[in-house]
Amino acid sequence: MNIKELIDNSFEDYKNDLKSLVAVESVLDENGVKPFGAPIQQALEEIIAISKRMGFKTYIDPEGYYGYAEIGEGEELFGVLGHIDVVPVGDINEWHTHPFELVEKDGKLFGRGSSDDKGPTLASMYALKILLEQGKELDKRVRFIFGTDEESLWRCMKAYTAKEEIPTMGFTPDSSFPLTYAEKGLIEYFLTSHELSDIRLEGGGPLNAVPSQAFIDVDEDVIKELEAMNVRYEVKADDLIVYGKAMHAMAADQGENAIVYAAQALHKVGKRNRMIDFIVDVLADPNGKGIYGPVEDEVSGKLMLNVGKVEFDGNSQKVGIDMRFPVTFSRDKVDEGLKKISHQYRVVVELYDELPSIYVERESELIQGLMKAYQNVTGDLASEPIVSGGATYARAMKNVVAFGAGFPGTEKTEHQANEYIVIEDIKKAMEVYIEAFMHLVVR
Repeated sequence: MNIKELIDNSFEDYKNDLKSLVAVESVLDENGVKPFGAPIQQALEEIIAISKRMGFKTYIDPEGYYGYAEIGEGEELFGVLGHIDVVPVGDINEWHTHPFELVEKDGKLFGRGSSDDKGPTLASMYALKILLEQGKELDKRVRFIFGTDEESLWRCMKAYTAKEEIPTMGFTPDSSFPLTYAEKGLIEYFLTSHELSDIRLEGGGPLNAVPSQAFIDVDEDVIKELEAMNVRYEVKADDLIVYGKAMHAMAADQGENAIVYAAQALHKVGKRNRMIDFIVDVLADPNGKGIYGPVEDEVSGKLMLNVGKVEFDGNSQKVGIDMRFPVTFSRDKVDEGLKKISHQYRVVVELYDELPSIYVERESELIQGLMKAYQNVTGDLASEPIVSGGATYARAMKNVVAFGAGFPGTEKTEHQANEYIVIEDIKKAMEVYIEAFMHLVVR
């Protein structure tokens, strides 16, 4: 069986299916139909339709929280967890192609969701489909579980785990190879100050993305300060738009936070209130040093803090933040440190969401099987299992880890403009997934 040739023969079908998924603007809309809006429901129905064409048995939650596609027989269940929701596109002017049109260019497939997580989820499905078409038999059931709220509050997985069978082991194709066996703790807060103030500051969206835009009132002194800071801006009508660089919150210190830039410029020209002071004094450092000082461990690296959203009105100021803290740092210390310093600024702290850190033994059957598959395909014996600041579905269930689809050293474009996957890389990922299924679910 020539795996590469089989993948090449299936790849046009893969692209067509991915094209139909990317075309759905599956961004959270809590004011729409079903729990998360019509587009997310449409994307869920689309991947269920694709699964049926592949020959899987399918199920879609009547309430719209999740769906799944299953194949095989037996008591044991192996799970593959993916999601079909995506983050907003951000500044459309930064995109070189239409974000919801799959465009092939320079050996890459561009489009929102191509790498996070529609493309990898579909690649893992095609990997199993290719194996089964070659007559391979499964020694357990394999279930592809499709989430709809991964980029927000994971209400999809909470609904799934409350109502459905839990896999005995599995992976999520929503991170990087070789695999992630531990993930930092994640916690999100909304911070509110009640103060009469005519300062305008708004911007951001999902708390897990470094905001690329912030909006304030046009002010010549602020413009001069932005120029001195070497920060990009644009004046449109009554809006002074401050630009940054989008990045996933797990790497907040590699992004450029437009909200922080705007607050710093306002602060320097004397346009201040308690929340402006709090952003500048306490929240501006993306490693949280303004709250905790240096926080880092050898296993999982530095703490990350992202100011993800801000909204001021005449008598209140609200900020949303996302923190990823090292696996050896106490969640209680995160909470206590933030509340202590917030009290000094008369800022109210409200917990929004949290996910515990995870750890799976490196000597487990799952880790050993996945690592062997990765090494056999790539020949990479140097890369070790890693710890991540990202929050993948691996946290949703026990004995699940993040496995691909990005390769070491490749550019990460999830949550950014011009998101893409490299065609040869996603083909290689399919090959790794085929090998993994051979080790873990085939007789």
